[in-house]
Amino acid sequence: MSVAHIGRWKVWVSAIAATLVALALPTVTATPASATTTAYDSTYYKNAIGKTGTSLKSSLHTIISSQTKISYDAVWNALKVTDQDPSNTNNVVLLYSGVSRSKSLNGGSVGNWNREHVWAQSHGSFGTGAGPGTDLHHLRACDVQVNSTRGNKDWDLGGSAVSGAGGSYTDADSFEPRNADKGDVARMILYMAVRYEGDDAFADLEPNESTSNGSVPFHGRLAILKQWNEQDPPSAFEERRNDVIFNSYQGNRNPFIDHPEWIEAIW
Repeated sequence: MSVAHIGRWKVWVSAIAATLVALALPTVTATPASATTTAYDSTYYKNAIGKTGTSLKSSLHTIISSQTKISYDAVWNALKVTDQDPSNTNNVVLLYSGVSRSKSLNGGSVGNWNREHVWAQSHGSFGTGAGPGTDLHHLRACDVQVNSTRGNKDWDLGGSAVSGAGGSYTDADSFEPRNADKGDVARMILYMAVRYEGDDAFADLEPNESTSNGSVPFHGRLAILKQWNEQDPPSAFEERRNDVIFNSYQGNRNPFIDHPEWIEAIW
């Protein structure tokens, strides 16, 4: 075989090999949350529309930082409104379990519901003073025992079933909420990461990929939270809650309930 023939043969073999690799290893991409439009795009969000990445995050931070703060005691009564059961106005719907429980059963005893910090207080040590510790956009009514089981764990998949919260799982360093609450959790966590950037008296809260964050101002795992945002779109309950907090309490919104696609645009 001539040198020219050998050269052409090598080129032909290389082309076949490249084709086979392309067929064997298809590109896999995640399906992003669908783009949305809201009545607030031309007013509340006007300075954020069209932006992405750090520019979008910065714009949203400026927008949602205009906020009325409430006391931790006031959170009790606020949750009775924000988390009200649409099917029974005497009850609240509990995070992680979906149980409807009497509004009057708030407290610290077995069978009561209390105030769950979805972004754990210890992740940034912000306590319960007015600010991140009382921000209704990440505070939810939750069964006392389920709240204790979640503790300050990061977010991830797997573990053992959580008693009293069917569909939720936990292990030594992480908690997985039931499917109906996965997107809610993701959007609450990432709201906190945009709202609290360290330019006030509080820590700069950020998502990461760790499940051992402890007392540092981070919450993981970002990749899982992004999946949950796409898997569980905003519900009518979430949207009503966002409106109530905006109109009746804090005067700010969770932008990721209005625009879940902005999570992918930033992270």
